[in-house]
Amino acid sequence: MAEHPSASLVEEGLQIELRKDRLTKRLSRFPWWFLGMILIALWTAYIVYSQENYKTAFGRIILGIGTTIVTSLIAYGIALVLGLLAGLGRISRNVVLNNLATLYVELIRGIPMLVLIFFIALVGVPTVVDGVNGLGSWLNSLGLTAIGGVLTKFTNQALSMNARAIVALAVTYGAFLAEIFRAGIQSIGRGQMEAARSLGMSNGQAMRHVILPQAIRNVLPALGNDFVAMVKDSSLVSVLAVRDITQVARLYAGSTFRYREAYVTLSVLYLTMTVALSLVVQFVEKRLRRHAR
Repeated sequence: MAEHPSASLVEEGLQIELRKDRLTKRLSRFPWWFLGMILIALWTAYIVYSQENYKTAFGRIILGIGTTIVTSLIAYGIALVLGLLAGLGRISRNVVLNNLATLYVELIRGIPMLVLIFFIALVGVPTVVDGVNGLGSWLNSLGLTAIGGVLTKFTNQALSMNARAIVALAVTYGAFLAEIFRAGIQSIGRGQMEAARSLGMSNGQAMRHVILPQAIRNVLPALGNDFVAMVKDSSLVSVLAVRDITQVARLYAGSTFRYREAYVTLSVLYLTMTVALSLVVQFVEKRLRRHAR
């Protein structure tokens, strides 16, 4: 028996609608924002290649990218240690450790980052140096001149502004990372600790071998996002005359009055770094999800 023509038309219409739905879903899921980023990068590359002013600005500003990357990496490494210690302190049953960690976190989170950078670099570090010198003088009075002499020779000039900027970023971000670590540790069920203790582990062993590995895996995407944020916030260290790409761009713009070329180039450099790092974080997050499944 031959198929009715109207039935075939209906089936064909359904297939067309199905194809339209699939195409609509693919278009809605397509990362148009990433295409926009690529277009911006291509446009910037074109004007840098074709226009001498932009080419000169790029050649000058790119000299500071090493300082930006090194400052961010060292500061973030120190911040991870501070954040982990403060996070453990936040969940500690020891009243002293818990209150000290909470005080550190609340103080840092309650002060603007730019103010903290000025305070730590220009007030905090010199205060620590004075304390070290005082300790050295006390050791000298006790006859321990070998150690005391070294400590008394330690001066503010021995710490460059770049080192102070690293300390400021590390101390500041350590407080934010502390909350990430605390949340990650508390996300692990209590049964994990109880099971580890039932196997004969101490609290420290259970935390080190059972709880922390799981917690760090859970918060790894958040840690990656905070590193991206630190790369952007590292531009604030330019107020200390650290010659990162922001400071170099400011100096170039101030000496040549080519503000457009300087700050367009600077913005695209930061955009390129942060987008590339964000893609790496997304890739790691997807791998972790697959592993969890």
